[in-house]
Amino acid sequence: MGRLLKIGQKPTVFRMLSILWVLLVGGLAFFWQLGNTGLIDETEPLFAEAARQMTVTGDWITPYFNEQTRFDKPPLIYWLMAISYQILGVNEWSARLPSALAGLLLTGLCFYVLWWVGDRGEEGCRERGTRGRGDREVEREGEGEVSQSNIAQPKSKIFPSSLTPFLGSAIAALNPYMLFFGRTGYSDMLLNFCLGGALLSFFLGYAQPERRSVQVRWYLALYVFIALAVLTKGPIGIVLPGLIIALFLAYLGKFRQVSRELLLLPGLLLVVVISLPWYVLVTWRNGSTYLNAFFGFHNIERFTQVVNDHAGPWFYHWVVILLAFLPWSLFLPGAIVRFLPRSRAYWQEQPRPTHLPVFAWFWFFSVLSFFTIASTKYFSYVLPSVAAAAILIALWWRDTIVRLPGTQPIVRSLTASSVLSLAGTVTLAIVCYYCPHWLDNDSSMPNLGDRIQQAGLPMIGAVIWGTGAIAGAGLWLSRRRPWLLVTHFVSFVIFLGFVLIPVTHIIDVERQLPLRQIAQTVVQSERPNEAVIMVDDGFDKHSLVFYTRQSIRYLDRPRNTIAYLQQWFQQKPTAQSVLVILSPRILQKSKLSPGQYQVIRQDGIYQLIRVAREGVL
Repeated sequence: MGRLLKIGQKPTVFRMLSILWVLLVGGLAFFWQLGNTGLIDETEPLFAEAARQMTVTGDWITPYFNEQTRFDKPPLIYWLMAISYQILGVNEWSARLPSALAGLLLTGLCFYVLWWVGDRGEEGCRERGTRGRGDREVEREGEGEVSQSNIAQPKSKIFPSSLTPFLGSAIAALNPYMLFFGRTGYSDMLLNFCLGGALLSFFLGYAQPERRSVQVRWYLALYVFIALAVLTKGPIGIVLPGLIIALFLAYLGKFRQVSRELLLLPGLLLVVVISLPWYVLVTWRNGSTYLNAFFGFHNIERFTQVVNDHAGPWFYHWVVILLAFLPWSLFLPGAIVRFLPRSRAYWQEQPRPTHLPVFAWFWFFSVLSFFTIASTKYFSYVLPSVAAAAILIALWWRDTIVRLPGTQPIVRSLTASSVLSLAGTVTLAIVCYYCPHWLDNDSSMPNLGDRIQQAGLPMIGAVIWGTGAIAGAGLWLSRRRPWLLVTHFVSFVIFLGFVLIPVTHIIDVERQLPLRQIAQTVVQSERPNEAVIMVDDGFDKHSLVFYTRQSIRYLDRPRNTIAYLQQWFQQKPTAQSVLVILSPRILQKSKLSPGQYQVIRQDGIYQLIRVAREGVL
């Protein structure tokens, strides 16, 4: 402990350790074996291929996929991927690099904010501790009538403020939610970084009213991040930060005061200058087609109606957070209750830097509530709540460490969270052990459970979480319950290296590798003017477009295969054959007889066959 205190007193050493920590945590979470698995159908190849098309066509305004415009998302993610391709080549690592960098930068920004609040937040929580014992007792303390042993004081002034950002940044990065989107070529992690950057920039400006020049710089950063979020996802990039900031300021009664600080007109002008030109250009080129597709379908209809069969109960996103934010979600109830904004007058009296937990509270619940109201439910929508949840848990942990046991609210929330986390850890061990029995129902990976069982991963996972539960029980008995978070951190890092990463490779081999091998054979055996058709009754396998570097025709009704092929040959009189990708199950549904096709290759559940013109006409 003494060494930690000495390190905390050396700013240069602490700064270097901080940078190394963020790089270590971010590298482990987002960059380790980043490109060692193929693109994941169905969504990831849409982004990767649209970006590749920009490098091929030179058209950086209108995104295309499979010879059709793709107006689902604005262009920032495509631009970053295309730049990555031009520097590092077209591959999975390059496609995922923008997401990984976004995850790393958001992790670093969470660390910086928690570090910056540090001592200021600690002073605030000491003041909150006095309120828990009643006004008369506080007055007696001031008169020296209460013994020092009864006063809740920090165990160390440096210790909590030094370790809180380390834990908070680790929580922000090392959870299944961030790991998935930080290691895949979706736009969601980029949006998460832009929204998180906007909100944390706002708070850093808001918390420094006495340093106007610094405040202005952070507020300008807020508007730059908002503009980038608008270029990543659209109107949500300004609606969500605006909603969160407005609710936070309204609660504190500072809406009018801070509005005068916020440089609203220059800031909005900056947002317009950065984000609007692309929207003008893409509308000029595509007109109502773009407006109806992007604003009409992908924004208004997604919020007001269920699209693409993405329905769910009202509590859908709350379940997503519970599962995707494990094991840290087990501590969320305690952190939420701890910082429940019940005393508005109290917070109004506190200095602005101590308002971070209240800001994170409004941030977290605004995101969850906004997408709970939305009709379309999708598991990526509430990713922007993760940084707020990590900050809440880190500050809650700081409060449990910084004081001696004394105030009942913290003792109760710590006890309840400890019980919940131990029960959750045991549950994770049981789930790991029995999971192979639940993983053989996916027709695209029929052998997944057996493969995971053969690799011994269920037992390894059960041992890791079982050991974590035993260690946690030891901390419980020794009355060191706050350190349960540290055992969860250690368990999760080991679980990531010895179970999660190997599982992703097995899933890739079972699910995506056969398609990549089929695509390679298509490139090698394709004849001139020969089209490629995939027949399936599930979702389209868009990775074939990326790996074959050509357009693929998709047919989702196997029983119409022969009629479709007949029509194709009639429309293409020069075509002598077509390549068809399907599974044996789909082949049986297609009614193609063995004499009508030639099997070229079979990998996993997929077959590549060639159908000649004379075979169907």
